[in-house]
Amino acid sequence: MVGKNGGHLASNLGVVELTIALHRVFESPKDAFVWDVSHQSYTHKLLTGRYENFHTLRKKDGMAGFTKRAESPHDFFDVGHSSTSVSSGLGLLVGRSLQEQEGKVVAIIGDGALTGGMAMEALSHAGQLAKNLIVVLNDNQMSISENTGSLSRYLSRLTMTSSYQFMRFGIDSLVNKLPLLGKLFTKFIFRFKRSVKALLFPTNLFVELGFEYVGPLNGHNVSELEEVFRKVRNLSRPVVVHVVTKKGRGYSYAENDPAAFHGIGPFCTSDGTVEKYDALSYTEAFSNALLNLAEKDSRIVAITAAMSKGTGLAPFSRKYPARFFDVGIAEQHAVTFAGGLSTAGLVPVAAIYSTFIQRAMDQLIHDIALPALPSIFVLDRCGAVPDDGETHQGAFDISLIRPVPNMILMAPASAREIELALQWAVDRKAPVVLRQPKTSCPSEQEAFAQPIQEGRGVLLRCHDVVASESAGLPEGPSALLIVCTGGIFSEALAAARNLVLHDILVDIYNLRFIKPIDQEFFLQTVASYQAVLFVEDGVREGGISQALELLVARRFPEKRTAICALPDNFLALGKRPEILEDCGLDSNSLAAAARSLVDGKGAAHG
Repeated sequence: MVGKNGGHLASNLGVVELTIALHRVFESPKDAFVWDVSHQSYTHKLLTGRYENFHTLRKKDGMAGFTKRAESPHDFFDVGHSSTSVSSGLGLLVGRSLQEQEGKVVAIIGDGALTGGMAMEALSHAGQLAKNLIVVLNDNQMSISENTGSLSRYLSRLTMTSSYQFMRFGIDSLVNKLPLLGKLFTKFIFRFKRSVKALLFPTNLFVELGFEYVGPLNGHNVSELEEVFRKVRNLSRPVVVHVVTKKGRGYSYAENDPAAFHGIGPFCTSDGTVEKYDALSYTEAFSNALLNLAEKDSRIVAITAAMSKGTGLAPFSRKYPARFFDVGIAEQHAVTFAGGLSTAGLVPVAAIYSTFIQRAMDQLIHDIALPALPSIFVLDRCGAVPDDGETHQGAFDISLIRPVPNMILMAPASAREIELALQWAVDRKAPVVLRQPKTSCPSEQEAFAQPIQEGRGVLLRCHDVVASESAGLPEGPSALLIVCTGGIFSEALAAARNLVLHDILVDIYNLRFIKPIDQEFFLQTVASYQAVLFVEDGVREGGISQALELLVARRFPEKRTAICALPDNFLALGKRPEILEDCGLDSNSLAAAARSLVDGKGAAHG
């Protein structure tokens, strides 16, 4: 089914045996499984009554690719971001304990997620509380890209001998047979085990944090896993069960290239071939532009948070390995690290998904914007994001970043504009954020080659952008102006061409800048139009469209205006065209909104 619909393949193939063992030993949903990121929960879904609907995986109105509370009582959290499981699981466990509810809580977290500081904070707190939380550490030396950093190396060499595990469980078994003595000497026995372990066996991070530790175990040996899970189920203290797995296990193409098969589109299962598209994507355009700039400017360095392929930085990492930094799943560190590089005189370019920059807003404000450190942040997957549902939508970056002082926010509309914007950002020596959608670049327009002027966009006249459809149309000014952010330009252009077929002349103003705005230039641009339609691939609340509509209303109260933007709710699962249609941002909906505005049904402010 993943071959047909696409999805997270390698990560799910790596935990099949682990998931089976967990479900055989524990009783879900009485016992709660908390999956970190939860992109590896497909087997869990199949084992919890969702087999018949599995063909709808990642389709509109179908089964989510992550755990989802509304989908099943076996899913305890809606999760799509990393490093949350220990915090969520610990909270669930403590909450149940305070209400005297039964049931174990098992948090399943990958080694890549441990690079996120939130996971380490939660482990520290869990050890302090000493509750019987079970943490299953799925160690596959991978997050999305290959794991990096000292923590990954630490886990790779971490071992606890089988003799120690035999001794420890032997003592536990003996104590359990002597309940009275066990209660009297619990502390003594615990200290005795710790002393023997310290004397005979190497300690490790988890033990120092207050956890019992088991492992590493063969994560593909179901019987071994079941035996261990039955034993740790009876422990009254927090425990880490360290299992070693292989991403993509059982499918050679995924085993050989787990990063490519982490999150993959539809592909041919017989040979692993993924369907290719000829059109250049925004991500590829950014990748090419950055390589060209880096060849000319040795100060340019690139940063990713475990997303080298997804953000287009993989080619940079191969060509300039000494200037490339994968910090792991640690967006907060990535942002502040960029600030440090900038202070040293380099030009950091950090490429991060829009949905993940949310995790680093404090760092963006405190460590970048406040000292106004020259640095560039390229936000991939802005606006409507296909296939991954609510957790991965890039809906909020405009509203989050636009109010921050010293930040410059740009939205290039094409590959050429990405080149110009990147070069301008390098020369500007200020904090600059570039946002781009997960889709193909539109065809180039002559206006896109115009030099960047801070705060100003470019105007595309109707007869220029829809030349093939404009034969026979009267010359003269257009009555309607569409003002759009770059990521939604393709839909705005298609709407303009639709309107021409209905004898409505419409021009397009591509903002380029979301912040700052040259207000006088913008007002001069809209002065000659009867109506203005604002189109934005971000949420309406706090977006640039609201601010510009208010600006127009104050200067030109007689003008009719309307806003088409993402709604005030989380966007559901679907392909990008499906999501845009649901939000009224597809070309047909935009054309309908424009016709209504021209007919006098929009908001006038007089």
